[in-house]
Amino acid sequence: MDLDFTDNFIVKGKFSMKKADTEYQGKLEKSEGKEMLKKEQEKLRDLQEKLYADGSKSLLIVLQAMDAAGKDSLIEHVFGGVNPQGCEVHSFKTPSDREYSHDFLWRHYLALPAKGKIGIFNRSHYESVLVCKVHPEYNLNEKVWDSVKDFDEEFWDNRYESIRNFEKHLTDNGTTIIKIFLNVSREEQKKRFLDRINEPEKNWKFSVGDLPERALWDEYMDAYEKAINETSKEHAPWYVIPADHKWFARVSAIQIIIDALEKMDLKFPTLSDTAMKGLEAAKEELEKD
Repeated sequence: MDLDFTDNFIVKGKFSMKKADTEYQGKLEKSEGKEMLKKEQEKLRDLQEKLYADGSKSLLIVLQAMDAAGKDSLIEHVFGGVNPQGCEVHSFKTPSDREYSHDFLWRHYLALPAKGKIGIFNRSHYESVLVCKVHPEYNLNEKVWDSVKDFDEEFWDNRYESIRNFEKHLTDNGTTIIKIFLNVSREEQKKRFLDRINEPEKNWKFSVGDLPERALWDEYMDAYEKAINETSKEHAPWYVIPADHKWFARVSAIQIIIDALEKMDLKFPTLSDTAMKGLEAAKEELEKD
């Protein structure tokens, strides 16, 4: 049985949203997937400790998805066991007036993980070529453009180029980037929305404002397909993970993350001869105490 899904969902070549499976779960049963996740969490915890101790590299995980695809719960279940000192989550909402007074990447620079840390972007700089492409009028808040007519093909090409350059700069300076799109079907989103309405303890998760965005599903799929094709590069690849089964999406995501950390060839710091002699002296003193 194939239990390694690391390379199953990486985008290489032309990506088609219509051909992307949302229901795939391999040959796994849900109970098996949950057991796998527990074991992988232990690996991730050990690797995160080594990343922190090594202190020379960082990992940035970009999570994008339609509403109710499971981003929040994936973060909870995948990263619940890691040391919070070495992992930071940033959820990007509508930009503030201060953020709009800078370029669209500025607020994301401020949130980047330091060396030795894992950074998770729950939504990200890609909102500028996703929601802002479906709603181009939002770009007028940047106060640079006069009309939605300014948002032509050249404008969007420049946005994609800015994102590619941003990510290349990061990878050239020690940050590994993993970009994950949780690919949930429209039918599954409907089911999860209804669950949020029908179950009182989930009511707080539902917003009436989600429905107008759902009505623009096709426009969002086009925007995602274009963004993924324009920006999936060897140094900063996109992974399109089937997300109709949350447990499978979590297993796939944690395997991708573990693989990226293992490829960093992380090492615990090696002490100098002088430091080792100091350790031996401290040991002797403590044993005599």
